[in-house]
Amino acid sequence: MREYLLTLCVTAAVTYLLTGPVRKFAIAAGAMPQIRARDVHREPTPRLGGIAMFGGLCAGLLMASQLTNIGEVFTLSDEPRALLSGAGLIWLLGVLDDKWGVDALVKLGGQMIAAGVMVLQGLTILWLPVPGVGNVALTPLQGTLLTVALVVITINAVNFVDGLDGLASGMVCIAAVAFFMYAYRIWYGYGIEAASPATLFAAILMGMCLGFLPHNMHPARIFMGDSGSMLIGLVLAAGAVSITGQVDPDLMVEHAGSERSAVHNMVPLYMPLLLPLTILAVPIADLVLAIVRRTWKGQSPFAADRGHLHHRLLEIGHSHSRAVLIMYFWSALIAFGAVAFSVQSASLVIVLAVVLLSALGLVILLLPRFTPRVPRWAELFVPPRYRQPASAARTGAAGDAARSAADGAERAQGQSEDQEREPALAGLHGATAIGDRDRFGARRR
Repeated sequence: MREYLLTLCVTAAVTYLLTGPVRKFAIAAGAMPQIRARDVHREPTPRLGGIAMFGGLCAGLLMASQLTNIGEVFTLSDEPRALLSGAGLIWLLGVLDDKWGVDALVKLGGQMIAAGVMVLQGLTILWLPVPGVGNVALTPLQGTLLTVALVVITINAVNFVDGLDGLASGMVCIAAVAFFMYAYRIWYGYGIEAASPATLFAAILMGMCLGFLPHNMHPARIFMGDSGSMLIGLVLAAGAVSITGQVDPDLMVEHAGSERSAVHNMVPLYMPLLLPLTILAVPIADLVLAIVRRTWKGQSPFAADRGHLHHRLLEIGHSHSRAVLIMYFWSALIAFGAVAFSVQSASLVIVLAVVLLSALGLVILLLPRFTPRVPRWAELFVPPRYRQPASAARTGAAGDAARSAADGAERAQGQSEDQEREPALAGLHGATAIGDRDRFGARRR
């Protein structure tokens, strides 16, 4: 655990220290696009924060390779090198998109190529533990297609949710923490070495997000851009692919007692549709809703709009920071609830805790919809928006009357001043006319 913490701290420190110089470079390079209609920030903000995050990823992998226990992952498995290769490609694609813009189909093709590169180097799904069925071996074609689909879906889910300051990095950090707990339990609790790469990927991902968050919290000084959102999405997907398709379920049988029990222990990672939806439930739900909404309107699924979940929270009446915290809450509830369910699936306490926290989250979510009213005797002690309508109407009428009286007084004062100035102006004009006649007469004489 200490080596994982050291790797996390090094990754976070390098990411944090690199973000400042990267921000200056982004400003100098002109990577500050104009504010679009769907944006919520007020001033142009530099992007390319993914450069610092990629530097943190490289530093974390380099540190881990030099440690005693974690370093064995690099000798026993090619997954770290596969992750670095795919991350380099997706990061380069994101940098080009942040600076010059890349077509949506080209970006999708680049994501598939990055996933294919990881598959070629061994980071692929080999088998799936299906609840009620057991272990299902996959053909190379099936494993490749499923791996590419998982990587592309996760990348775009993180990319779609990156709409508010600190939202994507915070939600991915929460997912990485839950994923680390789950992977570390399989590796340390069951003694399965194949789970160590996924545990390492989760620790590095936490460091990348934690190092970038101080610069990205509202008001953000720099955005991660597609170079950052696609990068952290790929790292999270790589961890899911590693623990899903590389951990042999037969080894789980030795500790769980039976094949069905072993599969049941791993269910929270795979449901539904054998994808780690429980870890990224909120971003993937946002992705699905966005695709349905845009295709229903006859638009491209990649066309940007203001219909995402975080945009709707702002429309309800939540502030920027509160909307981000609400998204954090739901992500943490689903992710840690799934991890707790994997540990004690038959515990009623976990179910009751999830239900109570969900009810609390709904109350907080819908709070701006309700306008509490106070008694009339307490209206002087609360802001006007909490007063009863009749009182507010009377207050508004009194204010209108006061403003009308003030306007009338100003008009009367202006009229009196005009009346006072009129005789003086008349006398001045008369004197001027007499002087002109005198001068004219003098010239005639």
